[in-house]
Amino acid sequence: MPESRQRIVVGIDGSDHSLAALRWALRQARATGATVDMVTAWRYPASYGLAVIGADLGLELEARTMLSEVLAKAGEDASGVEVRELVGEGPPAQVLLDTAKGADLLVVGSRGRGGFASAVLGSVSMALVLHAPCPVLVFRSDDDSDENKDTTG
Repeated sequence: MPESRQRIVVGIDGSDHSLAALRWALRQARATGATVDMVTAWRYPASYGLAVIGADLGLELEARTMLSEVLAKAGEDASGVEVRELVGEGPPAQVLLDTAKGADLLVVGSRGRGGFASAVLGSVSMALVLHAPCPVLVFRSDDDSDENKDTTG
């Protein structure tokens, strides 16, 4: 029986933190021969209520476009790595947890687009650490360190 390739799942939200996590995962995949699943989630805003049923707001297309743009920004790091761009509907943590079933590693940035800028671990990252079906790496880039923060104002 042929050995299956390792699979790394990376959560992408368009933030610089998720791009840094993707770049790390791509380098890891190249070193180990793994594939990379880039995953993002979309959902209808709660404020739309029932009026949104059947409406095409273009949210899924927007999510797909964002994934392609992030992969393009990764540039050379993606060279030679098999990458799949996956979009799911629902809360980001749940979409990532579902996609991570059977994965060898789940990688996310330490902070995403929401929450408080001073938070080291976002709510999605925390949910993944607590509930993921595989090991989780919360990637913290050099930009996260206190040494790189402007404390003058």
